[in-house]
Amino acid sequence: MPTIQPGTPAPDFELPDADGKPVRLSEYRGKNAVVVYFYPKDDTGVCTKEACTFRDDFAKFRNAGAVILGISDDSQESHSAFSSKYRLPFPLLSDKGGRVRKLYGVTRKFGVLPGRVTFVIDREGIVRHVCSALFESDQHVREALEALGQ
Repeated sequence: MPTIQPGTPAPDFELPDADGKPVRLSEYRGKNAVVVYFYPKDDTGVCTKEACTFRDDFAKFRNAGAVILGISDDSQESHSAFSSKYRLPFPLLSDKGGRVRKLYGVTRKFGVLPGRVTFVIDREGIVRHVCSALFESDQHVREALEALGQ
């Protein structure tokens, strides 16, 4: 289980999106809830299913006033290709070296595979829900929507 738990402030971070533009979590404070989901790798089976499920339910997240940020240690180029291929309407952030992943306590499974964990953060920057399930990508989207009251 990640070290960041519900009721704790979400650590701030800044990472580049697929275009190299810096995205900072604190930019959303006071404006939007944020769903931050860490995933292992672009364009792989479960990760693609998860990203496409977030995409397909994007309007529900927007109606709840939430933004979605996907994070993996893939390159900006990889994120750009993955995002274009599946028409993802939310940013994918490049966490080369896994600094933010470590900051959130998202560990590697079996010692090699980066974990799959979703954090729902309220408008005040407090973590309200954490979902950790490596292979049940639909569960992440469903639980995030429930945590946002959808």
